[in-house]
Amino acid sequence: MRQHAGPGATAARAALAAALLWLAAPPLAGAGPLPSTFGPVIGNAVLCRSHLDNAYFYSYLSSAFGPSYKHEGGAYWFKTEGTLWGATVTDIVVSDDTSELVFIGAVTLGPPDKLEEAIRAAVGTRHRALDGSAFPVRVSGPGSQIVYFNDKSKIYCAKYKPLPVAR
Repeated sequence: MRQHAGPGATAARAALAAALLWLAAPPLAGAGPLPSTFGPVIGNAVLCRSHLDNAYFYSYLSSAFGPSYKHEGGAYWFKTEGTLWGATVTDIVVSDDTSELVFIGAVTLGPPDKLEEAIRAAVGTRHRALDGSAFPVRVSGPGSQIVYFNDKSKIYCAKYKPLPVAR
């Protein structure tokens, strides 16, 4: 039996659309220096290995790199130069509060299969292709996803925001 999707489902679809919009945006040039905690903090977040708190990540990235260079698609974009798992990172994105999802992502140079290999070699996390297409989405057990963007990769973790604490 099919149930009617209520306003929550409509809002969830809109939130997911906003989160995915950043996947289509091209990375830009320029960047700032990396803090020594960049790999553990951002690497674990995009692998869905840590708690996602967009206010924390926004503050962390603002402190490390200054203000975001754009606010688009439900996300703040920060330019960076550095590496995660040996892959060059050009951009980090963190969700704003306009969606029901909280997410953090990174744009890396090189194709997704090479990024998946680097992650697996560095930390053991595997991302399996969801289908046999030429450009499959790759998903890990904890829920991070690697997607194609031309000759680049975008890796992200997105989760629904927790409900507010009842008083």
